[in-house]
Parts: sequence; structure tokens; C-alpha cells
Amino acid sequence: MSFRWTAFVLLLFPLSALPASSRHPHSSQPAPEDPGYVLALATANRFLHAWQTGDLEGGTVLLSDHMRHSSNPDEIEQFFSGSADRAFEITHGKGNRGHCRFPVVLLTREGRRVHRKFSEIVLVNTGKNDWAVDTLP
Repeated sequence: MSFRWTAFVLLLFPLSALPASSRHPHSSQPAPEDPGYVLALATANRFLHAWQTGDLEGGTVLLSDHMRHSSNPDEIEQFFSGSADRAFEITHGKGNRGHCRFPVVLLTREGRRVHRKFSEIVLVNTGKNDWAVDTLP
């Protein structure tokens, strides 16, 4: 009997009638003050997507000049090579004028095991709201 009553109540009061604040949880993190934060996050996402798909060329284009000149090309190539079963998570970052850091988790699957690598990706503003990866995760 209680199941029918619950179904009846749910039909009378659809979820859309609930206040929006109860349906959409809000982050306790304040909105970033630097408008470049969004552009830096988008660049980090594109770079990690290149890693996920093994796109060496697409990822290399997003590296800062400092990163390209100070890194061993073999290390960069190795970073992008590997398993096709990859994913990543980016969490709320911190930024100040010209620099942003985002904690990331790189996930790879080998057989039935999932490996997680906790790291961060650092981006720098190279001018005119262009952002580049300055540290590999």
C-alpha cells in the first residue's frame, strides 16, 4: 500500500516543481577571479584529451616554449604513447596572474586493473589569452 501512495505523491509533485537549488548542488569553491582560468582549464582539457587519444602532435602544440626546449623529446613521446584505455580527471584548480595549476588523476587500464596517477598540470599564459602546458602531469 505504501508503494502506491509514494507513486501517487510523486505523480502529484514532479521533481521539476522542486526549487532549483535542491536539484543542482553548488560548489563550495568560489568562482575564479581571473578570467583566464576558463581558458587555462580548456587548454588543460585539450592537452589531456590528446594524451588520452595518443595524439603526440596535438599535445606537443599545446606545450610552452620552455617545456619544449627543456624536456627530452623522447620523454614527451613516451608520455603520449601507451595503452588505448585511458581517462583523466581534472579537479578545481588555483590560478594567479599568468599561471594556473589543476590537480589531475591519470587513469590507465591494464587487463582488469586500473592504475591511477595523481599529479597536477601547470599552465602559463603566453600572451593574448593563449595558454600552454608548462609541466607534464
